[in-house]
Amino acid sequence: MAGHSKFKNIMHRKGAQDKKRSAMFSKLSREITVAAKMGLPDPDMNPRLRAAVLAAKAQSMPKDNIQRSIDKAVKGEGDNYEEIRYEGFGPGGVSIIVEALSDNRNRTATNVRTIFSKNGGNLGASGSVSHGFDRMGLIEYGAAAGDGDKVLEAAIDAGADDVQSDEEGHEIWTSIDALHEVAKALEGSLGEAEAVKLGWKPQNETTVTGGDAEKLMKLIDQLEDDDDVQTVWGNYDVPDEELEKLA
Repeated sequence: MAGHSKFKNIMHRKGAQDKKRSAMFSKLSREITVAAKMGLPDPDMNPRLRAAVLAAKAQSMPKDNIQRSIDKAVKGEGDNYEEIRYEGFGPGGVSIIVEALSDNRNRTATNVRTIFSKNGGNLGASGSVSHGFDRMGLIEYGAAAGDGDKVLEAAIDAGADDVQSDEEGHEIWTSIDALHEVAKALEGSLGEAEAVKLGWKPQNETTVTGGDAEKLMKLIDQLEDDDDVQTVWGNYDVPDEELEKLA
C-alpha cells in the first residue's frame, strides 16, 4: 500500500514539528495568501483557498491569522511568491518531489540542492522522477473519522478512486477534477477533512531500511525545515520496525 507509513513518519517527527509551530504557521499563511491572490478571496468560491484554510484549521491556526493572510492578498500586500517544483533522489534510490513557494528562486534552489547532497541524495532535472507519480486529489482524515471499512464505503459512495488507511488515519485519492466534489460528499458522511489538496501518488514504492532509512528521514526533515518548502512527496516505505529504531 503506497505510503502506508506516511502517518507514522509524521508521528516520528511530531515532537520536532511541535517546536516549529511558528514556522508551520508562516508556511500556511504563505499558501493562503498566494491562493487568495490567484483567485477570489472567498474560500467557498476558491477551491485552492478553501484547501489552504482547511489545512490551517487542521493545525489549529487561529482564525485571526487566517483572515490576516487573506486580507494581505486583498490589499495586494506581501511578497510575490513563485511556485517551483524540484525533483530528486534520496538514499536507497527513493524518488522525491519538493514543492516550494519562493520569492527568490536562486536561494531556494541552492538550499534544496545542498540539503539533498548533504543527506545522501541528489537533485535531478525537471521530470526526472515525476513520471513515476500520478498527480491526483488527496483528502485526509484522522482516525477519529472511523475505521477503514466505514471510510472505504463512504469514499466509494462519494466517487473516490482509492483509499489507504492505517491506525493513524486515512488517505482518499481522487482524480483532480473530482477532488472538491468528492470532498463535499465526504463532508456529509465523515465530517470536515483535515486536508483537501493536490498530491503526488507514487505508482510504486521503494522500501528503505537501515542506514538509508535514517538518512532519508534526516533529508525529509531538513527539506521540510526550509522556509520556502511547502510539501515533500516520496515513494518510500519505511517499515514500522525501522521507524521505532529512529524514534
